[in-house]
Amino acid sequence: MKGSFKIGSIFGIPILIHWTFLVIIPIFAWIIGNQITLTVDLLSNTFGVPIDTTYLTPGWNPYILGTFVAFGLFAGVLLHEIAHCIVAKRSGVPIHSITLLVFGGVSSMEDSTPDPAVELPMALVGPLTSLAVGLAFIILVYGVQASMAAGPLAGLLVFAFAYLGLLNVFLFAFNLIPAFPMDGGRVLRAYLAKRMPLHRATRIAADVGKGFAVIFGIVGILLFSPILILIAFFIYIGATQESAVVRYAFLLRDVTVGDIMAHPVMTVSPQTPVREIVDLMYVTKHLGFPVTDRGQIVGMVTLADLHKVPPPDREAMQVRDVMTRDVVTLPPEAPVMDALRLMSAHNIGRIPVTVDGRLVGIVTRTDILKVVELREI
Repeated sequence: MKGSFKIGSIFGIPILIHWTFLVIIPIFAWIIGNQITLTVDLLSNTFGVPIDTTYLTPGWNPYILGTFVAFGLFAGVLLHEIAHCIVAKRSGVPIHSITLLVFGGVSSMEDSTPDPAVELPMALVGPLTSLAVGLAFIILVYGVQASMAAGPLAGLLVFAFAYLGLLNVFLFAFNLIPAFPMDGGRVLRAYLAKRMPLHRATRIAADVGKGFAVIFGIVGILLFSPILILIAFFIYIGATQESAVVRYAFLLRDVTVGDIMAHPVMTVSPQTPVREIVDLMYVTKHLGFPVTDRGQIVGMVTLADLHKVPPPDREAMQVRDVMTRDVVTLPPEAPVMDALRLMSAHNIGRIPVTVDGRLVGIVTRTDILKVVELREI
């Protein structure tokens, strides 16, 4: 995911932090610090345990404690995602990474058509892990209360453990809401997929998720809660995107790149003047061309490449000066879904099709969408 950097690995799974994570930590610390008195009353009433506030309220202490709780919450989120990944790996699903971002964690898994028998336990294990973490912190609350004399240090520990316990139990309950693509929505899809094709089950689960997103958005507006509004936005977008991926995987399940590629392909040489490429794009209405030299593909020149060069500089340039040299290619027998994934991952609109480095065709995003439309008839 763009905007992320790696901080380590667990069980061979890269752990990434998105820049939004670095923003939310101080926000959480500020919120917790400003509401420390209200939170103490809430936790005391919830757990029936008195909390000494001597160490909680002076100076910067509330914000330091808020930072600790925020990091503790995201540690729980990380455990939640690791649990998902462990079950997925044991089921043979490749795991690319776990990314911590503003609203929690995201596991990057390579499986657009999940088996319901695999998805159900994989979806459930995350919330159950959050529940286990929450119960562990709650046990620590009563353990501290029983083993330590009531005092400032006990109050500090009870507050932190009670807050983290309550947050993780809330995380358990919230994730089980059947709002796809959240865990509860995936449980719903796995249940439905045992009774109907996966793409239909996904569409129904996605529609339910969009319904919850609309409800969250309305409630967020009424309560003036930007966080709830953003959660609604991400659920709606996530449901839409994942539903589309599964739909494409179903409709394109037996289509190869060679079946839909365009050929022969219009190519240009590395020595072609850039001004001629602009004219060629106007004439052909194509926005990208493979660059070949002695029959071998050596690059791609696209409208995006031309935009990187100021117009006055293009007059003296050749294609070799602006083309993209690290070309993504596929063989004719590759599934079309592989092309779609590569286009999304590299933000490109076309992929040359090659055999032993020799260009035999080209497939574009438009070609793929046309096939999807035809298969839906």
